[in-house]
Amino acid sequence: MGQEEIRKMPTEQQSSSARLVRQLTSVDASFLAMEDARTFAHVCGLCILDPSTAPGGTFTLSDALELIEQRLHLLPPFRWRLAKVPLGLDHPYWAVDPDFDLEFHVRELALPAPGDNEQLAAQVERLVARPLDRSRPLWELYLIQGLSGDRMALLTKMHHALIDGVSGAEILGVLFDTDPEGRELPPRTEGDDMDRLPASLELVARAAFNWPVRAASAARGISRTLPKLEGFPTVDDIPGASMVGRMIGRSVSPGSRDRDGEVVEHPSTRPPRTSLNGSISAHRKFSFGSIPLDTVKQVKNEYGVTVNDVIVALSAGAVREFLIRHDDLPSEPLVAMIPISTRKPDEKGTYGNRVSAMIVPIPTDEPDPVERLRRTHSELARAKEKLGALPADLLTDVTNFVPPALFARATRATTRLGTSQRFSPLFNLTVSNVPGPPVQLYVGGARLESNYPVSVITDGVALNITVLSYRDQVDFGVVADRELAPDLDLILDTVRADLKKLEEMAPETAGR
Repeated sequence: MGQEEIRKMPTEQQSSSARLVRQLTSVDASFLAMEDARTFAHVCGLCILDPSTAPGGTFTLSDALELIEQRLHLLPPFRWRLAKVPLGLDHPYWAVDPDFDLEFHVRELALPAPGDNEQLAAQVERLVARPLDRSRPLWELYLIQGLSGDRMALLTKMHHALIDGVSGAEILGVLFDTDPEGRELPPRTEGDDMDRLPASLELVARAAFNWPVRAASAARGISRTLPKLEGFPTVDDIPGASMVGRMIGRSVSPGSRDRDGEVVEHPSTRPPRTSLNGSISAHRKFSFGSIPLDTVKQVKNEYGVTVNDVIVALSAGAVREFLIRHDDLPSEPLVAMIPISTRKPDEKGTYGNRVSAMIVPIPTDEPDPVERLRRTHSELARAKEKLGALPADLLTDVTNFVPPALFARATRATTRLGTSQRFSPLFNLTVSNVPGPPVQLYVGGARLESNYPVSVITDGVALNITVLSYRDQVDFGVVADRELAPDLDLILDTVRADLKKLEEMAPETAGR
């Protein structure tokens, strides 16, 4: 995201897209359905700020409220509240909250002295482990004062049903500026708000109208969805699933086959079971830190790979070391889920989720960091080629099969399949690399030093490594279940050590 893109982020498109009552897609609704007393589907960002560049050298709660109030017409999701369809007959809608209270969503607290990173991580763990209030718009923002070095933190917390990585970046693009003095904002226009909150009877009527449309859409997706599920973790463990996929795969139209006339190949690697693939608790563990982007790019150039290859290889090495320390490393490679954005340029400002995913074996069985990087490059290249042959809305097709009335129960049941000893895990962990802005950003005049992602874990997938590049650094946010991974700092220690090894071995490897 370049400087001009950030300057142009608040567009007329955002305002116009907010006028109609919007229904959640099946993918959006799945993030609501997965939640229970232990699983939370909000995504967070921990921003470290230097307030010395702000007016008066401070950034307070009143400053944050004023900033958001001025830009609220450019942030329509901040006022959206869920409107549930009676009896769960259809997926819910977003509608403007008639009782919206900005001060409820923006809060302030302070760390006790000395305000170090360990105290900050502990506070983030507590805030992340609290569910959002579904009777209000699904977001919160916390100012955390008292960090060492006269710094402060800003923790954003938004539900995944509302945003994905790209649409979340759009919202931050509204709040952040490329200049400490801010920028000129487009004026509020008439019609920026959604229609009124629908009445229950109206929502039932809409559900009745949507049912045949949804059934027809699901039927159209069967021929292209079921063949793709063959070889997917857990699905192959269900009796008869592979046979059904193969039978339908042989009958699909030529347009759904690859260049050789065969149905697209599926990965044969099944995720091994580790201690990180059990049921999670309601408690989280969070670790964060940064590595230099210049070093990552240098390693990328030396070995002829991509930045994403380096990030995934470093993550694989870190998880390998973590499991070795716990005497829990399988002989087979672990399998990672890597989210991929399918958002098109003309979908900017539409919010919600436009995502797919790669399910990729990562070489946690490889002790040599250089060979681990090469194998990562090979596996990701193969996975990208396969992903290009899959329909971009495959995830939507899969979730459309389930009737809305059964959606929550089915979603949680699917998630918990991975914790059962009878089935393979869905995958072992999540690894996500999000390109961020290369320019200096400010919020309310305070300089943004780092931006650490804080993402989601679920039953069966108790580790999430999300990475965001910013300026000249790569910011890691690692989230796990506190009971399953109490010593999570080991992950980042290994990342730094492996990056140094790759840097030192690069000349020797290049020469050979």
